[in-house]
Formats: sequence, structure tokens, C-alpha cells
Amino acid sequence: QVQLVESGGGLVQAGGSLRLSCAASGRTFSRYAVGWFRQAPGKEREFVAAIDQSGGNTLHAGTMKGRFTISRDNAKNTVYLQMSSLKPEDTAVYYCARGWGTSRGDYDYWGQGTQVTVSS
Repeated sequence: QVQLVESGGGLVQAGGSLRLSCAASGRTFSRYAVGWFRQAPGKEREFVAAIDQSGGNTLHAGTMKGRFTISRDNAKNTVYLQMSSLKPEDTAVYYCARGWGTSRGDYDYWGQGTQVTVSS
């Protein structure tokens, strides 16, 4: 069983930065890719970024590329999402999940989410 726990969300002013963490349980963390999605109220869950097992390959949503960076530390069983130049429209619940791709169906195990609120 894979368990993923997000943290690092909070309230930040527009233009600020946050780093989200996704901590995974188990010994197999280094064997699977991980992605981040977000869901704003009344909207569909959308892809943000993904990173492969080694961290050598990443995917980023075009609208967030350059502001958001995904990375991982396999020694700590953790994937990070560094977010900068935040905008009010980045306000959402951010989820991490196991898998690879840009669609929700590419992922199986999901965390419970962490709230990010960007004030104007």
C-alpha cells in the first residue's frame, strides 16, 4: 500500500513563493514516478507537474512552466513542488499522486491534498 502525504500549503501574497512536499511511505518510492495536480473550487482537477523515478525527466503544465519546479529526494522519500511568482489563480488544493502522465487516469494512489491560497 502506497501512502502519500502532502504538506507545505498555506496563505501567501501574490508574487510570493511556497514549497510543497509529498512524503511517501514504503521502500519502493524510488521505483515510481510522482505527479502534482491541483483543483480550484468549481473546477476540474488539473495537471501541474510530474517527475520520473530517478528525477531525470519531468513534465510541466505549460501554463505553470517557469514558475513551478518539481524535484525529488529519494533518500527522504519526498517529492517537492517549488512554486514562485504565485498568482491568485493558483489558489487550489494541491494533490500528489503516484504515476506518470498528464491525465488523472495515469495515477493510482493519491494524497489528501494541501490547501494553497494566494491573496491579491
